[in-house]
Amino acid sequence: MRRDVFQAIADPVRRDIIELLSNESLTVNTVAEKFEVSRPAISKHLKILKECGIIEINKKGRERFCIIKPRNLIPAFLWIEQYKALWEDRIDTFEDYLMTLQTKNKKNE
Repeated sequence: MRRDVFQAIADPVRRDIIELLSNESLTVNTVAEKFEVSRPAISKHLKILKECGIIEINKKGRERFCIIKPRNLIPAFLWIEQYKALWEDRIDTFEDYLMTLQTKNKKNE
């Protein structure tokens, strides 16, 4: 099965792993210790992230280190970015509507 970046970010645990690894490379065990799910579950999430090209796992001695590959998150970022202006406009319109309601309520008090 071919995986892509959208599958990587679809799960909240994987998003948390991405965030965790964005600060530093960590061993598989250290990543697993940060979560309240089983180690096999974390291993499965790491495997999916690896298959999606979001992380690399490098073996150094007996340890396996997870390293983020942020460049491979670009397709998801670009897809989300295209909707940014649309949502900002809608939020601004909603804020204006709320301000109008607030003003009317103050006049009626």
